[in-house]
Amino acid sequence: MSQRLLHVIRSVNPADGGPVEMLKQSTESLVRMGHCVETVTLDDPQAPWLKNFPCPLHALGKGGSIYGYTSKLVPWLRRNAQNFDVVFTHGLWQFSNVGTWWALRHSKTPYSVFPHGMLDPWFRDAYPAKHRKKAVYWRFLEHRVLRDAAAVIYTCEEERRLGRETFRPYAAREKIVTLGIAEPSHDPIRCRDVFLSQWPSLRGKRLLLFLARIHPKKGCDMLIEAMRKVEHPWTIVMAGPCADEGYLRELKDRSTDLPITFTGMLEGEMKWGAFGAADAFILPSHQENFGIAVVEALAAGVPVLLSDKVNIWREIEADGAALVEPDTVEGTANLLRRAQSAELDTMRLAGPRCFRKRFTADSCAGTLLDLVEPSKRDGVAL
Repeated sequence: MSQRLLHVIRSVNPADGGPVEMLKQSTESLVRMGHCVETVTLDDPQAPWLKNFPCPLHALGKGGSIYGYTSKLVPWLRRNAQNFDVVFTHGLWQFSNVGTWWALRHSKTPYSVFPHGMLDPWFRDAYPAKHRKKAVYWRFLEHRVLRDAAAVIYTCEEERRLGRETFRPYAAREKIVTLGIAEPSHDPIRCRDVFLSQWPSLRGKRLLLFLARIHPKKGCDMLIEAMRKVEHPWTIVMAGPCADEGYLRELKDRSTDLPITFTGMLEGEMKWGAFGAADAFILPSHQENFGIAVVEALAAGVPVLLSDKVNIWREIEADGAALVEPDTVEGTANLLRRAQSAELDTMRLAGPRCFRKRFTADSCAGTLLDLVEPSKRDGVAL
C-alpha cells in the first residue's frame, strides 16, 4: 500500500552534508517503490540547489537568523499534515524542528525526529559555552520535541547510546534506521578520467581521499599533523565545502610543504571520479553519527580508514572493510602506517559486500516504512 511521507528540514543545500544526502537517497528509493514523498524546507524559493530534487519541495522562504524562524511553517503544517501518514523532522536546535512539534503535537498525524548526531556529547566537550545555552533551551523546550515524538530515530546503536548521555530530562521512543545510498550506477573509468583531467597533477600518485565538510570535528588538522609523523607515499585529496574561510586558510597554510590538494566540494561524476582515483578513503572524525561518504567509499570498493568516533566503525571493521584507530594525531598516523602495509586489495573486495549487506538505500527506505505501516494499520502513533 502506498504511503504518504513528509520531511521537514532547515535546508536541502548539499553543502550541509550527510542529512541532505540521506534524505535524497531515501526519497529516490521510496518514490521508486511507489510511495508519495514531499519535503518542506526553509530555503529561499530561489535557492539554486532546489532544482532537480527527487520529490516535490515546499520552500517557505529563508528562515530569519541562525535559528531559522519563519512564521509560515506552523500554519503550513497545520493545513497540510492531514494529507500525510507521518512527518519526519531532521536535526535539532532549529525552528524547523520545534515548529513541527508545535504544529503537530495535538495532531492525528504522528511525527518522528532524526537527531542526526546532534545529541553526541562531543559537542558538549568541544563547545562548552554553546552547550550551556543548549542545556537551557533543552530543559524548557527541546526535550519536549523528543518526548512527544512517535519515534526518535537514530542511525546506529552507537548514536543511540551516546544520544542518551548529554541532556536531562531525556525521554524518547527510540528506533534505529540504518542509512544507505543507492548502488552506484556511474561509469567508474570515465568518472576517474573526468576527475584526473581536472586535477592532472594527481595522475600517477597514490591518493588518499578525505571527502567531507571541512570542519574541526572532521579531524582535518589531525590529518595534516599525522602526515608529518610518517614516511608516507600518500598524496592527500582534501575534498569538501568549508563555511569558515579562516579555518580553510589556516589548514592550507599549515600544509604548504605537504602533498595535499584542496579541491573544494565535489559532486556527481567528479565525486565518483575521486573515489575511483583513490587508493583509500580516510575520515579521522572526532564525531560522526553515521558517515554517508564512508558508505559511498564502501560502495565504490575503496578501503576506508576511520577513527573510532565514526559510529558505524564496528560494523565495517567486522566485515573486514576498514582500519580503525583513535581520533588522535597518533591514531591518525597509525592509520597511514597501517594502510601502507595492509592488504588493501582484500579490503576493496570486502567494501562492496559490506555495503550491500548493511547500507543500501532500499534497505533504509524499507525500515522507514516498517515504522509507518503499523501506525496506519493500528491507528496509533509509531
